[in-house]
Amino acid sequence: MFNLLLLWFGALFRLCRCRRNLLLENLVLRQQMAVLKRRHRRPSLGIFDRLFWVVARRVWSDWKQSPIIVTPETVVRWHLAGFRLYWKLISKISTRRPVGRRQTPKEVRQLIFRMIVENPTWGAPRIHGEVLMLGFDISERTISRWMKRAPRDPGPAKRWLTFLRNHREAIAAMDFFTVPTVTFSVLYCFFVISHDRRRILHFNVTKHPTSLWIVQQLREAFPFESAPRFLIFDRDGKYGVEIPAAIRSMNIKCIRTSFESPWQNGIAERWVQSCRRDMLDHVIALNETHLSRLLADYVHYYHEDRTHLGLRKETPTGRTQSLASGRITARARLGGLHHRYDRAA
Repeated sequence: MFNLLLLWFGALFRLCRCRRNLLLENLVLRQQMAVLKRRHRRPSLGIFDRLFWVVARRVWSDWKQSPIIVTPETVVRWHLAGFRLYWKLISKISTRRPVGRRQTPKEVRQLIFRMIVENPTWGAPRIHGEVLMLGFDISERTISRWMKRAPRDPGPAKRWLTFLRNHREAIAAMDFFTVPTVTFSVLYCFFVISHDRRRILHFNVTKHPTSLWIVQQLREAFPFESAPRFLIFDRDGKYGVEIPAAIRSMNIKCIRTSFESPWQNGIAERWVQSCRRDMLDHVIALNETHLSRLLADYVHYYHEDRTHLGLRKETPTGRTQSLASGRITARARLGGLHHRYDRAA
């Protein structure tokens, strides 16, 4: 800093000198700089030296003819670097200020949510009017945006869930799924599942699922007037018109799902997924007899041993909890694919 001040004082002092002396001094200085350049190829320049050349570029039009230590391109690069640094500092300062629209106060948000719960039929204009009457300066558009984010009332969903749980013993579902064999033929697996405890009421395997065959399976699934009140099934072409007529003759109400809507028969679809993941993805069916035996083993494992999230970690038949003490033993299920763990008596 002190050297820069001396430089400025020297420049002011030389303004008062005659032109001949300035030319001679300039010549002497240039000769010394040429010697210095031969001895030191890249002399180091400090921040104040760079600032001096940037200012000289701004106030002197012939500045390009004088530099020896630095080149004009270097001075321009310094100037651009300073320009970037300047706008970087400006952007940092501006980001500290709040940008965009003013945030809605928490008190107003809670008030909007409260009005939505207490007045289900109100829209954004009604709520906006009430908010204005309370002295809050907020737009109707903001009210509409916060109404979309309002937490939903869990009451209707809970009431429907309670309703379905109270009537699930009167609901059953049936469905088909296919299994390829070792000879690349296709076997059709039919099953009927109850909604109350997720129990498999009946299952069978065939190569050709005809209408008469399906009717016979339904009779075996619901013997002695044990049929449920509702039976859910999809719109598979195998059912035709005979199957719904046979179901209605058994005093069962047909509930057919919409087209391409497997989620409407979620209990049955979930069992198919569990069966594939637990067993069918790990074995190759040889024929109908082999697949029937595998499904029988899996249904037994599914009823007696496998815990279910939908049944609060219980089994469809009600597995007895083991004692708190004793040696833990493992018993293989499905040929060792799964195991059941109990405590030895």
